Amino acid sequence: MTVLVADDHEINRRLLDAILSTGGYKVQRASDGAEALAVLKNAKEPLVALLDWEMPEIAGIDVCREARKEANADLLFLIIVTVRDHPHDIVSGLEAGANDYITKPFENAELLARVKIGKQAVEMRQVLARRVAELEGAMAQIKQLKGLLPICSYCKKIRNDADYWQEVESYIAAHTDTKFNHGICPACLEKHFGEYEVTQEKRKQIIPGLDGPTV
Repeated sequence: MTVLVADDHEINRRLLDAILSTGGYKVQRASDGAEALAVLKNAKEPLVALLDWEMPEIAGIDVCREARKEANADLLFLIIVTVRDHPHDIVSGLEAGANDYITKPFENAELLARVKIGKQAVEMRQVLARRVAELEGAMAQIKQLKGLLPICSYCKKIRNDADYWQEVESYIAAHTDTKFNHGICPACLEKHFGEYEVTQEKRKQIIPGLDGPTV
């Protein structure tokens, strides 16, 4: 997991880097708000960010506000790190899009604990996003099966999305979890075996589980 450290003071960046390294995190640094926002906008993987409130170019609170407008916002867990401890400031930071708020000075263990919570939160969002995508895919398949299927009037094969013709059972098996148990219906039994005397025992062998009068 990568943690972005955004602070305009080199000493603060080094301090946070050292603390996060003890927790096994990969650290990426930014020296101002514009640089931090660029990193957040381009994030392709889950990312926790520690953002100082007072930074050149763009303040940390505004970085949060702008980052929340991006399509990848669910990948981000944003933590404001600042000396501002007034309740009004905390509320303003959270309303701007920050997920958490840490006031300086802080305990190293507290910082690592909050980063860990952020890591777990963004990873959980990713899991949920994958589950939703899988569910939407399954629902799309169900919807497709409920619609009209192009089927040959003679051989009864179905034309798939790639414009190839498949046996009905192959098509259904490819789009659902349905498994087939083959047998012979009474009409086909009469058609294909009508010229023979078929006993009840033989009928059960031909059609497993079938109970009925002897043909």
